[in-house]
Amino acid sequence: MKILIIGGGGMVGQKLAHSLADNPLSPGDAVTLFDMAFPDTGAPAAKRVTGNVTDPNAIQTLASERFDLVFHLAAIVSGEAESNFDLGWNVNMMAFRNFLEAFRSQHDASDGAYVPRIIFTSSIAVYGPPFPDKIGDDFPTNPLTSYGAQKAVSELMLTDYIRKGYVDGMAIRLPTIVVRPGKANLAASSFFSGIIREPLNGQEAILPVADTVRHWHASPRSAAGFLRHAATLDLDQLGPKRAMSMPGVSCTVAEQIEALRDVAGNDAVALIKPQPDETIIKIVAGWPRNFAPERAISLGFTAEPDFASIIETYLREDKA
Repeated sequence: MKILIIGGGGMVGQKLAHSLADNPLSPGDAVTLFDMAFPDTGAPAAKRVTGNVTDPNAIQTLASERFDLVFHLAAIVSGEAESNFDLGWNVNMMAFRNFLEAFRSQHDASDGAYVPRIIFTSSIAVYGPPFPDKIGDDFPTNPLTSYGAQKAVSELMLTDYIRKGYVDGMAIRLPTIVVRPGKANLAASSFFSGIIREPLNGQEAILPVADTVRHWHASPRSAAGFLRHAATLDLDQLGPKRAMSMPGVSCTVAEQIEALRDVAGNDAVALIKPQPDETIIKIVAGWPRNFAPERAISLGFTAEPDFASIIETYLREDKA
C-alpha cells in the first residue's frame, strides 16, 4: 500500500511514521513523508519530500502519485492561528481545499476509479461554550477561535468530497496531545505539556492559567493509534457522519501536577511557576473540558485511562 503523511516531519507525524515502520498496516507498505523539514534522525520512510502545503504545485505532484492512504496532519497551531489570522486561514483551510481538489483531479482523470482514503486530523477546538458536563457525539460544533473555525470548515469540506465520491475517509478530533517531546511550540495549549516535560528535565515551567482549569488529553502514542485505527476501519459503519471526537483523559491542571508529584516528587513540582497570561486564559476559557466519546469507543478507538499513564508513556517513549 502507498501511504502519504502530510506533516510527516512533525511530532505526531513522526510518531505515526515510526509506528508504521515498526508495524506496517500491510506487507510492502511504502510511506512517503511530506513536510517543510524533517528531524536529522527521524523515522524511516521510503521517501521524504520537502515542501509547503500552501504550494498547489507541490500538492498536485504528490496527488499524481495516487496514494492509497493519506494522513493529513499539517496545520498552523492554535495560538499562531489566533495571532496571525491570514496565515491560519491560508494553511488550515485554503490549503486543505487545494489538497482536496488535487486528489479530486486524480479521481476525475481515472474516470472515478481512484478514490483514496484520507484521514484528517481535526481538533476538539471545533466545539465552543456553553458546554455540558460531558460533550457527547451529538453536541454541535460552535468554535470560538480561528483555529477551531478553520478545522470545522475543513471537516465540512472533507465530508462533502466524501459524499460526492471523490475521496473516502474521516476526520478525527484529537484531544490536546501531551506530553509533547522537544521544545514548546506556539500552540496556546503548549503549557499543558510544558508543566510536565520541563520539570521532568530539571527545568522551570511557566503555568499561565489557574490550576482549576480542566481539559481533555491524550498521548502522542494514542494519537498515532487513532490514526492507525482510522486507516483500517470499515468506514461504512460511519454513515454520513465522518467526524468524531477521540477518547482521552479529562483532568484539571492540579490533577496533572499531582500526577507529576507522584512520579517525580516535590522538587519537580516546585519548578512550576504560576504566571497568569490573559491571552491564554481567554483562549483556554473557550475550550471543552470533558467528553463522552461513545461512538469512537464503540468503534475500537482507545487511549490512556488516566493522566499518570500519559506521563509514564512520555517517560518510556519520548523523554530521551
